Amino acid sequence: MRLINLLYFSFVPSVCLLLAKPVKPNILFIFADDQCYETIRELGLTDIDTPNLDRLMSSGTSFTRAYNMGSWSGAVCVASRHMLNTGRFLWEAEKASIKAEEERIAGRWWSEYMKKAGYKTYMTGKWHVRAKAEESFDVVRNVRGGMPNQTPEGYNRPLPNKPDPWSPYDRKFEGFWKGGKHWSEVIAEDALFFFEETKKHQKKTPFFAYVAFNAPHDPRQAPKEFIARYPLKRIQIPKSFLPEYPYKDEIKCPHKLRDERLAPMPRTKHSIKVNRQEYYAIITHMDEQIGRILDGLKSSGMEKDTYIFFTADHGLGVGHHGLLGKQNLYEHSTRVPFIVSGPGVPRNKKISAPIYLQDVMPSTLAIAGVEKPKHVQFNDIMPLVMSKKPKPLYKEIYGAYLDAQRSITVGNEKILVYPNVPTIRVYDIESDPLETNDIATSKKGKAIISKLFPRLIELQKSMEDSLDLTVTFPQFASKK
Repeated sequence: MRLINLLYFSFVPSVCLLLAKPVKPNILFIFADDQCYETIRELGLTDIDTPNLDRLMSSGTSFTRAYNMGSWSGAVCVASRHMLNTGRFLWEAEKASIKAEEERIAGRWWSEYMKKAGYKTYMTGKWHVRAKAEESFDVVRNVRGGMPNQTPEGYNRPLPNKPDPWSPYDRKFEGFWKGGKHWSEVIAEDALFFFEETKKHQKKTPFFAYVAFNAPHDPRQAPKEFIARYPLKRIQIPKSFLPEYPYKDEIKCPHKLRDERLAPMPRTKHSIKVNRQEYYAIITHMDEQIGRILDGLKSSGMEKDTYIFFTADHGLGVGHHGLLGKQNLYEHSTRVPFIVSGPGVPRNKKISAPIYLQDVMPSTLAIAGVEKPKHVQFNDIMPLVMSKKPKPLYKEIYGAYLDAQRSITVGNEKILVYPNVPTIRVYDIESDPLETNDIATSKKGKAIISKLFPRLIELQKSMEDSLDLTVTFPQFASKK
């Protein structure tokens, strides 16, 4: 009997060690704000320093064509984040946003599904949705609003032959410096805190951490040494640069729009260089904080049991087409980085099949073992990640901004529809990735309009988009 007892008690610790591993994998979601798809060095599209996002790409799988659908308001991130947390397409998400807290209480919310699946939920940083962050997650730290405060000196600058009244590293302008420490650094410290907290209950509970940076949204502030990495002679003007977008007023992107007021009109190459200098610097500074998070996860011992998703809520113009903001449907403003890393995820893999950034929500639910809720319209992209020959989940990519812009992209063919001009622009994004050559009047362009416009009308119906484009463009509507 004594021998049996000794064998039993010597076996118990081994069993406990086995049970110490989480039943389900952890999920770390890292979210940027206003980060254009081209701003990761590993993609080879921009001269920018992002060593930690580069290593995340190398350790996992990237989607090179991840999109945001657009917005029902000028604050594009509000629409993007409601789509993200409700799982609904644009116009359904708008309806759900009006009763967001009611939706959360009913359990039809991303974090609520993760809680039900047995996850300890954490949140820090930018929230910008109508449900209460403090009620949506188990542990919440340093919830931020839509953007750090901007000052009058930060707009309409720099002007030709005049001193620049604003500095990205002068703390008197507050913004990201408000509170004494740069907000991106606070976010990193909160994530490290979450890892320490998780270790206390890791034996029985996996974690879901929603880590949302305000960077690189303006005011684009970073420590002086990060600005110094990007002397103006290093900054390249976008090939799609324009002093002024010809339809900016008709598409509801006038100079008085907050994002567009950051630089003077007409745009100067110098002002765009300065804005891009500050944009790259705050991204590199954020990248350093992401490195701290990745290192902290590794040192915690939980890295092997954790899926990491990185993306952004939308892109940004910063001088492309004469536009500064994200209130347009060009690739630079709708397309974002999207990286997945974790157990079994292929390393250094790139997928060109188009997805929506909000696909991250049902993807994490699938990892957590949650059956896709009926109201969730986005898709689980993990089968594409694991597939040797990924097939597209979407036949078309839809885009909308207010009642002033619509787009549809099928393969590499894309049309932008401006009902208030009225005009339709056509691009082949394979041969013309920066969308500098509108081929609408060519034979090929006319054929693309005839083919894609009726598909856009059908897509609008399926999306419950109430804007009737056939009134403005009856000649292109399907003749049924």
